[in-house]
Amino acid sequence: MSVLLLTTLTLLFTLISVTSSCTTSDLAALQAFKSTLDEPYLGIFNTWAGTNCCSNWYGISCDPTTGRVADINLRGESEDPIFEKAGRSGYMTGSINPSICKLDRLSTLILADWKGVSGEIPECVVSLSNLRILDLIGNKISGKIPGNIGNLQRLTVLNLADNGLTGEIPSSLTKLANMKHLDLSNNMLTGQLPSDFGNLKMLSRALLSKNQLSGAIPSSISVMYRLADLDLSVNQISGWLPDWIASMPVLSTLNLDSNMISGPLPQSLLSSTGLGMLNLSKNAIEGNIPDAFGPKTYFMALDLSYNNLKGPIPSSLSSAAYVGHLDLSHNYLCGPIPVGSPFDHLEASSYSFNDCLCGNPLRAC
Repeated sequence: MSVLLLTTLTLLFTLISVTSSCTTSDLAALQAFKSTLDEPYLGIFNTWAGTNCCSNWYGISCDPTTGRVADINLRGESEDPIFEKAGRSGYMTGSINPSICKLDRLSTLILADWKGVSGEIPECVVSLSNLRILDLIGNKISGKIPGNIGNLQRLTVLNLADNGLTGEIPSSLTKLANMKHLDLSNNMLTGQLPSDFGNLKMLSRALLSKNQLSGAIPSSISVMYRLADLDLSVNQISGWLPDWIASMPVLSTLNLDSNMISGPLPQSLLSSTGLGMLNLSKNAIEGNIPDAFGPKTYFMALDLSYNNLKGPIPSSLSSAAYVGHLDLSHNYLCGPIPVGSPFDHLEASSYSFNDCLCGNPLRAC
C-alpha cells in the first residue's frame, strides 16, 4: 500500500510541476518577444524573471491543465496598481517579435495603447489557430494586415485601430465567421470593402472610420442580422444610400459622415424605428428631406448638415417620439421652422447657413 501511495504522490507531484510552469519553448518565445520591446517607466518586464512564466509574470496567463501560455494581456492604459502607483499611462517602443508565433496555444494577444510600438504585424500570426482576440490598438504599427488573416477561424475580436496600417482590407478577412467586433479605424487603409463583407454574420460592430476606403457600401451588408454599429465615416465612400439599410434588424448606429455619398435621402431611413444615431453630414446628399417621421421615430442624434438638401423641414418631425440632437445646418433648406418638439430646444446653429429658413430661433418669417 505504501508503495502504491508513494507512486501516486510522485505522479501527482510530477503533474503539478508540469502544469504550474511554462514549457521551455514558451519561455524562450516570451523572452524573444520581450527582447524587441522597451517599456521604460512602469517596469512591467521586470516581473518577467525566472523560468516560470506562468507565475507572476505581468500580463501572462497559462492554461492550468497544459501549462502552455494562453494569454498575453498588456495594455498601456489600465487601472492596475502598477499604473496607479506610477500615476501615468504606459509607453512602450520596439516591435512585435515573430517569436510570438511559437506560442501555438495562444488564445489572446493584446498589446494595446502603448503609443510607440512600431514595425509590422508578423505574417506568421495567422498560424495561431487558437487565437480568439487580437488587439493592437493605439500604437504605431505599419505595413499591411496579414493577407491570410482569414486563417484565424476562432477569432472573435480584431482591433487594429489607431495605427498606421496601409494597403487594402484582405479579402480573406470575410472568412472570419465567428468575429463579433472589428475595429480598423484611424489607419491609412485604401481600396473598397470586400464585396462579400456580409459573410461576417456574427459581427455586431464594424468600425472602419478615418481611412481612405472608397467605393459603394456593399449590398451584402444587408444580411448582417447582428450588426448594431456601422461606422464608415471620414473615408471616400461613394454611391447612393441603399434603402435596405433601414431594414437591418438591430442596426442602431450608422455613421457615414465625411464621405462622397450622393443621391436622395431614403424615406425608409428616417422612418426607421431602430436607428437611434444617424450621422450623414459632410456628403453630397440632395433633394428634399422626406416627410417620413412618425410617433415611433427615436433619434438620440440626427445629423444631416453639410449636404445639398433643399425644400422645407418636414412637419412630421414634430411627431417624432424623441429627437435629442438635430443638425440641419449648411444645406439649402427654405421655409418656416416647425414649432413644438424637438424644435423648441434647438439652438440657431442647428439651422444656420441655409437658403431661407425662418422662425424661432432664427429671424421671424
